[in-house]
Amino acid sequence: MTEDLADAYAYCAELTAEHGRTYNLATRLLPAERRSAVHALYGYARHVDDIVDVTAVGDPDAAIRGVEEAHARLRAALAGDPGPPDATGLVAAALADTIEQYRIPVGYFDAFIRSMRMDVPGTPEFRPHYRSMEELREYMYGSAAVIGLELLPVFGVDDPAAAPAAAALGEAFQLTNFIRDVGEDLERGRVYIPLELWSAFGVDLDLLQEGRRTGVVDPRVRRALAHAIALTRAEYRKAEPGLHLLPARIRPGIRTAFILYGRILQEVERSGFRVLDRRATVPRRTRAAVMLTEYVTGSVRRH
Repeated sequence: MTEDLADAYAYCAELTAEHGRTYNLATRLLPAERRSAVHALYGYARHVDDIVDVTAVGDPDAAIRGVEEAHARLRAALAGDPGPPDATGLVAAALADTIEQYRIPVGYFDAFIRSMRMDVPGTPEFRPHYRSMEELREYMYGSAAVIGLELLPVFGVDDPAAAPAAAALGEAFQLTNFIRDVGEDLERGRVYIPLELWSAFGVDLDLLQEGRRTGVVDPRVRRALAHAIALTRAEYRKAEPGLHLLPARIRPGIRTAFILYGRILQEVERSGFRVLDRRATVPRRTRAAVMLTEYVTGSVRRH
């Protein structure tokens, strides 16, 4: 590995450590040679997502340019020229190397970029909210399902039954984030949980805005979130059989993420569904305990 490429992977590892606490904790249980590839996948996705989150509300034109540049730089990196070693060039270089090393279909990343455009005002794809779960799944295919599918070649999994489970796990993780981040997303002018789901429980955007402003959780909002959590847990159940298809050395890391993301939903319930004015987090001690348990259990199974 060249020094420039090592710097690119190191930058992606930093992004993972800084922004993806649960994700980063889980990657520590992966074999070193696979960990760097996972960092590259996360680093590119995080970088593009940050472009959207930071600029889309205040300067959507800058967000559009940033997303399109990230896409173009990845394509250029795959052709051998990632460009200058700025943030976009670093994540593109690491990801291009990972794509080539593990033969990951490039179409997955085109789908990811399309979903990112759906978050940016001014693009033809832009959607500030989603009417139905069917519409939301169109977004989640590129923003979440393909993330699970990208990991299968990295983990050396080619069982046909693994793909739907991996896609379901990606969607389960993202639905968990949507539930946890309702208030933050509302502040950015976005509502991901479908309007049909909210309205079925008598919740409209005005009621959500009031809860964001006052911190008071209306009973209707609680019931809607409880239903969203039930739907999300159904996705985790779809994904769980896929954990058994993973190689023994890989399984503890992914199980750690599986368990800890599920614990976020428990923290939301424990808080009385206060997601409009705060963010539910899993205590550090709990995260460490789950990681240790999975490491020990995985070691015992391998021996």
